[in-house]
Amino acid sequence: MGLASGLALICTYPEVTMCSPEEALLKLEDAFLAKLALINTHILQPLLLVDPEPSEPRGQECLQLLQQLHRSSQQLWQLTKQSLQSLQRRLCQPRTTGLESLVLLGSADRILQVHLEYIESYTSCVVVQVFQQVAKRNREYWQIQSRLLQKHLSGVSFEGPVDALLGQALHQPLAQHLQQCVPLLLRLRGTLGESHPAWELVMNAITLHGNLQSFLGQELDQAAATQALGHSLRNHLKDMLCTPAHRLLQDSQDIPVRATPLQAERVLLFDDTLVLLQGPSVHSFDLRLVWVHPGQDRCTFCVLTPEEELSLRARDSLGRAVWQRKVSQAVCQALRGKKDFPVLGAGLAPSEPPACRSVAYTFCAEGRLCRATYEGEWRSGKPHGKGTLKWPDGRNHVGNFRWGLEHGFGIYLVPKATEDTFDCYKCHWEEGRMSGYGICEYGSVEVYKGYFQAGLRHGFGVLDSAPQAARPFRYTGHWEKDQRSGYGIQEDSNRGERYIGMWQTDQRHGPGVVVTQAGVCYQGTFQADKMVGPGILLSEDDSLYEGTFSRDLTPEGKGKITFSTGFTLEGSFGSGTGRGLYTQGVLDTAALPPDPSSTRKRQLGVGAFPVESRWLGVYRPFQDFVLAGCPGELQEALLGFHAQSRRELRRDQHYLSCVRNCPEDEAGRMEDILDELLWYREPAALQQYLRKALRSARHPLGKLLRTLMLTFQATYTGLGANKHLQGLAQEEVKQHARELWAAYRDMQVHGLMLPLVLPSFYSELFTLYLLLHEREDALYSQGITNLSLFPDTKLLEFLDVHKHLWPLKDLQLTSNQRSSLVRDKCFLSAIECLQKIINCCSTTVDPREKLGMLEKTCREIEATVSHVLGREHKLPMDDLLPLLLYVVSRARIQHLGAEIHLIRDMMDPVHTSGLYDFMLTALESCYEHIWKDMRLRRLPGHWDLRSLC
Repeated sequence: MGLASGLALICTYPEVTMCSPEEALLKLEDAFLAKLALINTHILQPLLLVDPEPSEPRGQECLQLLQQLHRSSQQLWQLTKQSLQSLQRRLCQPRTTGLESLVLLGSADRILQVHLEYIESYTSCVVVQVFQQVAKRNREYWQIQSRLLQKHLSGVSFEGPVDALLGQALHQPLAQHLQQCVPLLLRLRGTLGESHPAWELVMNAITLHGNLQSFLGQELDQAAATQALGHSLRNHLKDMLCTPAHRLLQDSQDIPVRATPLQAERVLLFDDTLVLLQGPSVHSFDLRLVWVHPGQDRCTFCVLTPEEELSLRARDSLGRAVWQRKVSQAVCQALRGKKDFPVLGAGLAPSEPPACRSVAYTFCAEGRLCRATYEGEWRSGKPHGKGTLKWPDGRNHVGNFRWGLEHGFGIYLVPKATEDTFDCYKCHWEEGRMSGYGICEYGSVEVYKGYFQAGLRHGFGVLDSAPQAARPFRYTGHWEKDQRSGYGIQEDSNRGERYIGMWQTDQRHGPGVVVTQAGVCYQGTFQADKMVGPGILLSEDDSLYEGTFSRDLTPEGKGKITFSTGFTLEGSFGSGTGRGLYTQGVLDTAALPPDPSSTRKRQLGVGAFPVESRWLGVYRPFQDFVLAGCPGELQEALLGFHAQSRRELRRDQHYLSCVRNCPEDEAGRMEDILDELLWYREPAALQQYLRKALRSARHPLGKLLRTLMLTFQATYTGLGANKHLQGLAQEEVKQHARELWAAYRDMQVHGLMLPLVLPSFYSELFTLYLLLHEREDALYSQGITNLSLFPDTKLLEFLDVHKHLWPLKDLQLTSNQRSSLVRDKCFLSAIECLQKIINCCSTTVDPREKLGMLEKTCREIEATVSHVLGREHKLPMDDLLPLLLYVVSRARIQHLGAEIHLIRDMMDPVHTSGLYDFMLTALESCYEHIWKDMRLRRLPGHWDLRSLC
C-alpha cells in the first residue's frame, strides 16, 4: 500500500454511534491498527534509515532511541492486532466467547506495560530532540511527507516545523485512541449489570485507559519542559542534564526558590535528582538520599543529603508548599524505582518519603569517608542501620551504623601495605570507635579477644601470638589505652616461664610472681620489665632463697638460702661466666628439718595482689550489664560472643560476615533475667535455677563463669600448676562466687553459690592441693598400707579401741576361721559411707555434701556400737576417735590430706565451731596420726605375721 492510499484509508473515521459497544470497539481498534501500521512503515522505518551507522556519540544515541521507539511501536501494533482478533471472535461467536476473552478487558497488565514503553520511548526522543536531528538531514523528503500527512490525518495538528509534525504524528493517534476508548467502554458497562462476571473487568479497563490518558499528558508536559530547559543551558550543562533518563519536574525560574548555604543561582528538580546550579559548578543530589523536613518558618523547608544540609526558601508559603510537595513526591517515586502512575504522587505507596532507606552512595567530601562507598540503610541523610562501607584502599566495614558512625556490632578489615594480609576486627562499636567486646585477628596472625574503649584495647583481654612466632606467648589480663596495664598473666613458651602480676605500659611493673618449667618460683617487685630490690625464690624441694637478684633472676648480692633439710646459708651471692653460682657466707647445719605444715605456708602472691581487684576487668562488664537491666542489645558488647576465625571466613568466602551466637536467637528477653531470678526466693529452687544458668553458655551468669574459668586456667594450669600458688587460687575461687552473687547480698554465698561455682574450677584447684600436700599424702599412704596388714582384732587393739566396743558377735565365720584372723569385716557400713566422700566427686564437689557423708559415717559407727552393746550409746571423743581412725585406715582413701584441706578452705563459715567443724577436725586428727606416727613406718621391718596366730 502506498502512502497516499494508506492515508486515505485511515482518514475515513468509522461512524460508531449507531453500533453496539463491541462493534464500535472493533472499528476503533481496526482504525488504530491501520494508523500504527502507517507509523511503522512510513515514519519510523524511514527515520531509522536517515543515518544507519552514525559515527558521532550524539548520532548513536539518537539511533538507539529511534530503534527503541520502533520496537515499542511494533509491540503496540501487535497488542492492537490481538485485541482486534479477540473482538472479532466475540462478535462471531457471542454465545461461546465471553467478554472475559477480550484483550481490552483481560490483559490489563500487558496493556499497561506496552503503552508505558511506547510513551517512555517517545518522550525520550522528545527530550534529546531526536526529531529535530533527523529532520535536518533530509528536510525536503520530510516536507513532502508532512504535506501528505497533513492532508490525510484528520484530527491531528500539523502546525509548526517538520520535527513538530513528526512528533504530532507519533503521539496524537495514541492520545485519540485512549480518549475514544473510554466512552465506548462506558457504553459497554451500561449494557451489563453489576452482577455480571465481566463487570469488574470493564471497570478496571475504564480506569486503566483513563489513567493512561493522564499519564501520557504528564509525560508529554515533562518531556517538553526538559527539552525547553536545554535551550536555556550551556552546552555542557545541557548534555549533562537533558538526557533520556531525566525529566524536569520543577524549575526555580517558574516558582522562585533560594538555596542556602550554597547560594545557588538556579534550582532544578528532576525525577531522580535535585540539581543546584552555581556558576559553572553543578551540585547534584540523588533523590533516593534526600530527606525533606519542615523549616524554621512558613516559607522554608530543609533538605538533608549525605554530605549537605540545605535550606530552600520560597517567596511565600504557597511556593514553599509547591516545592516541598514536589520534592517529597519525587523522592517517593525515586525510591520506588519506577514512574508514579497515573501521575506524580499518585502511587500506591504513602506520599511521604520513608525515613529509613537502603541505597548505595560514594562520599566525595574530604574526611575519613572520602571516596568510600556505603551500601545499606540510611536515616535523615546518615548511614543508620545495617550496611557496608568500602574504601578504595581495600578497607571494609560491615555492620551496624547510627547517625553516620559505626555503632553496634561490625567487622572491619584493614589490608596490610607490605603483605598480602589484613587485620580483621570483629567488634562492637560506639560512635565510630571500637567499644565493648571484640575479637581482632591481626595480619601478624596474633589474635586479641577482649574489650575496647575509644578504639583501643582497654579492660580485660587475651592476646595470643602466632604459633609459629619466634617468641610465642599468651597474655591474659588487663589493658589500658592499648597497653598491658594492671593485673595479668603472660606465658613465654620459649623461656618456659609464666609471669603472674602487675603490668604498666606493656612492661612488668609492680609485684609479680614468675613460675618456671623447672618448678622454680620467684616473687618480687618488677620495674621496667626487670625484678628489682629484694625477693624470694622457691624451688620444687621447698628450698627458699630470700635476697636480691640479677636482671636474669639469678641470686646476686646479700641473701639467705633455707634448704629443705633445714640447713641455712647466709651471705653474699654472685655468678660469672664459667663459674656458675658462687657464695661467700655462713652455712648452718644445726637446724632440724622444717615441719611440712610450715613449708605449706610458703604461698606466693597472697597479699601482693588483693583478690578483690585481680579481675575487675571481667566483673565490671557483667555488673554494668546487670545494672542496666540486662538489655539484649548490650549482651554481646558487655559479655562477649564467639565468632568464626578469619581462616573460616576466608574459606567460606564470606569476608564480611560473622556467624556468632546472636542474642535474637535466645529464648526469652535478657531484660527478664533479673525478674526471673527474683521469682526464686526459696534457696532450693533458686539453686536449681542458678545451676542451669551457670551451665548455659548463653546465660549472662554462664558467660561470666566461662570467662572466669579462662582466667583461672591461664593462671593455674600447665606451668601454673604449682603448690606455692594454692593459696592464690583458693581465695580466687571464693571471690568468683562472691562476684557471681553480688546482686543478691541478702543470701549467703558459701551456702548457695560456691557449691555451684566450685565444679568449674575444681580440677585445677584440686591439682594444686595435691601438689601442696604431696609429701604428707605419701606418708599417709605408706601408713595405710602398713595398717592394712593387720587383721581386724589386731588393728582394733593397736588403735587402743576398748574391747567391749569390738563388733565381733555378728561375724559369720567358717569352721576353719578364727576371729583373730578376720580382716575388713568390722564397721563395713561406716567404711562404705566414708569412701563416698571421694566417690561423690564424680557427681558433686560440694563441701557441705562431703561433710554430710562424714557425719553419716560417725552415725554409722555409733549405730554399730549401739548394736554391740544392745542399747543406744553416744560415743565420747576418747572412744570415737580410735574407731574413726580404724574406719579411715580401712577406707583407704587416696589423697585424703588434699581432700580435707580443700573441704576446710571451701567450707561455709556458718559451720565454724559447729558439728561439721568438729567432725572434720576429728578426721584431720586421724589423718595426721597416720602420717605422723613413726610406729607405722617401722612396722614392715619389725612386725612378724606369725605373732598374730
